[in-house]
Amino acid sequence: MREQRRALTGVVTSDKMEQTVVVAVDRVTRHPLYGKVIKLRKKYHAHDEQNDAKVGDVVRIRECRPLSKTKKFFVEEILQRAEAV
Repeated sequence: MREQRRALTGVVTSDKMEQTVVVAVDRVTRHPLYGKVIKLRKKYHAHDEQNDAKVGDVVRIRECRPLSKTKKFFVEEILQRAEAV
């Protein structure tokens, strides 16, 4: 059942909340009239049970039942860690 739910890949932009991260997901689409390629970005709140994800990490999030007013995704896995500065 979980595999049928939507999965998105994005970058963690905030990890300041407890067990919640904000993930920015980019997608590319064409303008319906002019045909210009446009980059669109949307932010999702995702549940991070272990508080593992940090700012800059690339993560895969998967849709789940609503956990709060804004949280409807969970962090499935961390694909790439952010580089240490």
